Amino acid sequence: MMAKLHDYRVTIRWTGNRGSGTSGYRAFGRAHEIEAPGKAAIAGSSDPAFRGDAARWNPEELLVASLAACHQLWYLHLCAEAGVIVTAYEDRAEGEMEEGADGAGRFVRVVLKPRVTISSESDAALAERLHGEAHEKCFIANSVNFPIAHAPEIVRAR
Repeated sequence: MMAKLHDYRVTIRWTGNRGSGTSGYRAFGRAHEIEAPGKAAIAGSSDPAFRGDAARWNPEELLVASLAACHQLWYLHLCAEAGVIVTAYEDRAEGEMEEGADGAGRFVRVVLKPRVTISSESDAALAERLHGEAHEKCFIANSVNFPIAHAPEIVRAR
C-alpha cells in the first residue's frame, strides 16, 4: 500500500511592529496571528520568559496541546472500535523544555495526564491499555524526538 501524503498550510502573520520594526530586541512585540482558511485565528506570542504576552498562546503550549489532542483523538477512535464507552475525557498535559546557555532550547519530555470517564460496563483494563496503542498511532508523537509519558486515570461513570 502506498503512503498517503497530507498537506497542512497555515499563515503566521506578525502583528508586533510597534512602529520601528526590529530596531532593537525590546523594540518589537512578539504578537502574531496563526491562520488557516475557514478557521478562527489563534492569537500567538512567545512565552512571557521571552518577552511574550501571557494572554496569548505560545509555540511551546501549542506543541504540548497538539500532542495531547492527537493522543485524545486516536484514543477515542480506538475505544469506539474496542467497545469501551468514553463519556468524558480531560488531559492536563505538561511539557518540559530545556534552555541552553546560548538561548537555544529543546523539549526534553511531555507527560500526558488524561482523566477518562468510562461507562460502568466498559473494561477499565482495556481502557488503560488503549493509551499505549493511541501513543503508537499518534501522528504528532511519531514526529518528535523527545519522550512522551502517559499517566492516565480511568474513572467509571456512576
